[in-house]
Amino acid sequence: MSGRAQLMWDEAVTGYDFGAEHPMDPVRLELTRGLVAALGLDREVDVVSAKAAGESTLRLVHREDYIEAVKAASADPSSADQSYGLGTVDDPAFFRMHEVSSLIAGLSVGAAEAVWRGDVAHAVNFAGGLHHAMPGGAAGFCIYNDAALAIARLLELGAERVVYVDVDVHHGDGVQAAFWEDPRVLTISLHEHPRTLFPQTGWPEETGAPGAEGGAVNVALPAGTGDAGWVRAFHSVVPELVAEFRPDVLVTQHGADTHFEDPLAHLAVSLDAQRAVQVACHELAHEYAGGKWVALGGGGYSVVDVVPRSWAHLVGVASGKEVSPETVIPESWREQVFARTRQLAPARMSDGRWPVSWASWESGYDPGDRVDQAILAARRAAFPLRGLLA
Repeated sequence: MSGRAQLMWDEAVTGYDFGAEHPMDPVRLELTRGLVAALGLDREVDVVSAKAAGESTLRLVHREDYIEAVKAASADPSSADQSYGLGTVDDPAFFRMHEVSSLIAGLSVGAAEAVWRGDVAHAVNFAGGLHHAMPGGAAGFCIYNDAALAIARLLELGAERVVYVDVDVHHGDGVQAAFWEDPRVLTISLHEHPRTLFPQTGWPEETGAPGAEGGAVNVALPAGTGDAGWVRAFHSVVPELVAEFRPDVLVTQHGADTHFEDPLAHLAVSLDAQRAVQVACHELAHEYAGGKWVALGGGGYSVVDVVPRSWAHLVGVASGKEVSPETVIPESWREQVFARTRQLAPARMSDGRWPVSWASWESGYDPGDRVDQAILAARRAAFPLRGLLA
């Protein structure tokens, strides 16, 4: 296996554009790519594209009638069939929607293939992580579920066990649904509680279908959870499960919308805590998955202050050349930001909260703490199904 990391990139992904009033502004992808270059990370990774996912690949997860509906709406957005979730407020139809969504899916599938073949140890597609798309419909700003497609391709290539870890603020419902009945895939999602956030799923009791019991694990965190609680929740649930499952490949989704500045959700996590979890995922891949790691983007709607920095850190972690939180952001990128958005860019690669302090689960459980209640609920629901102590 090559020690190099691969960054999946094609400028055409910026065509994933729901319109000027939509919160998922593709400028976040352009600015992330620019920051990766400005930080010199291009020298540390192989920047490659991949072909768009073809219909046979899309059908690994999505129904044929849904793919046809996407293609029809892509050619004529005014004809979008809302029964498939297309042409809605969340998922407006746009010209060439099928082509650019297939490209994003193809980049994630290409990342999975490169890691499986051993061409690279790690691969990142920060344009991916579109985890809400269902087999038969669009949802939550997601047309094709590239994360699920990457996992399905890994299984097709011969992987026997894949762990999917999703730390987006929203529940990874589409990936969970795709593998609900498949014991070869363990999905773990840390997210804001479904009582207060879309998609209103991801309850601890959701643990997998008969025959795949314990194949889904959900940590539903209370609104307002900050760095210490979020990182504690991750370490109190994820490493033990990954160690038990021993995956052939680790696939992770790193939505940046857990951040305290994100306008669409209610967690209070810093960039520094996001970086700490990225580092932890990297370490888990090496400890339990032979180093095989596919890392994806996801949500994130603070498109200047948060998303580019978070995902540039992800690329740095995957490359083995971590970007120090104290790094001063190059003026060239700050100028790019102002030219594109008329906003002032952040000055450093940190929110000033590094290092992040948190207490391990072994240090004790506080029955009055809502984060600890969420951790315990997840452990009690899923851990015994995997032969682990709650």
